[in-house]
Amino acid sequence: MALTTELRRPPTVGLALRLANLEMRGAMRRLLRVLGVHRPLDIDVDDLPVPDSQIARDATALVTGCEPDFILNHSMRTYLFGAAIASHHNMTFDAEVFYLAALMHDIGLVAPYDDLPGSFELIGARTSREFLLDHEFSLARADMVHEAIALHAAVGKADKGSVEGALVHFGAGVDVMGVRAEDITASTRAAIVDAWPRSNFKTDFTRVLREQVNAKPDCHIAGLMRLGFGYKLARAPFSE
Repeated sequence: MALTTELRRPPTVGLALRLANLEMRGAMRRLLRVLGVHRPLDIDVDDLPVPDSQIARDATALVTGCEPDFILNHSMRTYLFGAAIASHHNMTFDAEVFYLAALMHDIGLVAPYDDLPGSFELIGARTSREFLLDHEFSLARADMVHEAIALHAAVGKADKGSVEGALVHFGAGVDVMGVRAEDITASTRAAIVDAWPRSNFKTDFTRVLREQVNAKPDCHIAGLMRLGFGYKLARAPFSE
């Protein structure tokens, strides 16, 4: 697998077009759900099992030791929202790869990794891949985790690769901006948030992203922030 090795701020026009396409497709899905087409069913959170392998426990210990609650809980909600979307669409996936990628996808935003040069997505991808290989995870699956993390915020690209990468993108999209929230019932979303509270997520996550943009004006997330990503985060269908 060819790994993503560079992420920079994308051209504004191209990114704006991809965001517009994302909005249009989301509006169509919402209309279809209102009309009763392919409406999601309630899912018990216990029916979205979290992998409990040794590598999953080791990775959980890693992020628990370095991430504040608002990022750690976001990562867990990313997994659960993505798993709920997969259930709605009858998608099959490698649960361990998806969990590891969702769990570690924002590790590049926290110390000691956040000061490394480059976009936080790529820093997180490299850090996670090295961690997995050090723990004797297979090269092919570590590469899948790398790509899912590296591209998780790449609108128009993240859902074109592996199913696991698409699910990280979808799950984070629900939690951060409400994208694809229509594929999960309100009661299921509420149960996931109850299990992993948002902990002032909108305010604190926006602050962290702005710090990244200020420190690295050419980073990948800078393009999204300049096109109103912070505004969309604030308007996500959650209270905090």
